[in-house]
Amino acid sequence: MDQRSAARSLGQGAQGQGPASGEVSPYRRFSRDEWARLRADTPLTLDEADLGRLRGLNDPINLEEVVKIYLPLSRLLSLYVEATQSLFHVTKTFLGGEVTKVPFVIGLAGSVAVGKSTTARILKALLSRWSSSPKVDLVTTDGFLYPNAVLQREGLMRRKGFPESYDLPALLEFLAAIKAGRDAVTAPVYSHLVYDVVPDERITIDRPDILILEGLNVLQTSKLPKNGAGLPFVSDFFDFSIYLDAEDDLLKSWYVDRFLRLRETAFRKPESYFHRYAQISADEALKTALDLWTNINLVNLHDSIRPTRPRADLVLTKGADHRIESVDLRKL
Repeated sequence: MDQRSAARSLGQGAQGQGPASGEVSPYRRFSRDEWARLRADTPLTLDEADLGRLRGLNDPINLEEVVKIYLPLSRLLSLYVEATQSLFHVTKTFLGGEVTKVPFVIGLAGSVAVGKSTTARILKALLSRWSSSPKVDLVTTDGFLYPNAVLQREGLMRRKGFPESYDLPALLEFLAAIKAGRDAVTAPVYSHLVYDVVPDERITIDRPDILILEGLNVLQTSKLPKNGAGLPFVSDFFDFSIYLDAEDDLLKSWYVDRFLRLRETAFRKPESYFHRYAQISADEALKTALDLWTNINLVNLHDSIRPTRPRADLVLTKGADHRIESVDLRKL
């Protein structure tokens, strides 16, 4: 089954429409209920205990959300993986020799506080519990941020999370090795507690069947040189990409709420980079959170992150309480 047939198979009987009546769009839009019907017979392999371990701070996702949104998505991805594997075998036959099998790579992008980490963990759990028991790994691009010492030296600490704060050559080298089918590919580790890359610590990715790469700017492009000699984009290594979206006011609320909750928890640890915020008043903490959102994260969202949304294969749009309200699937 090729990818076009896979998409038709998933969409049979669905009534999804474009984003707006009369609007030309490369996407087919599904309401929450329309998308939920595409689950078919995909089994629910998570329970409340699993979800409790996967749920992120300030993300009240429940099993109903898994059933209505993530099980249809799991089914879609299974069809895409099957189609890609078929293409792999066809290519192997065409080349007439040994071709190394490579992981199916899923990119997941979206704003700070939109819930990417929870979505990535849920997808990893669901995909790894398919009947074929694939090996699924998850890597975040946080590890590919330049260390704080470099960012401070370059005057980029308040640009952390913007495209220029990442070691793009290292990230591209990692993905190139993954797509070359190499074993034991390593990636740097990031600590949210100390807000920095952990020196001399690496994780090893050893030829998974599926790799999920989660990060703010994984769909980012750059200006193409006229001679065509530019570096590839991170997304050039993706087999499927997802953008997680929400209105600015919701993102602001989720970010501020999360900051204030962290102030009462992780920030209280002396080793936390943000420990100083646990010592200030509630009013000062709120003012700080609003400053960080307005002058850093919102700017990054508008300038760098949301402009990449049209490049995704699937857009999940959240409403209140992190509830997915609509799904846009790219037409084939």
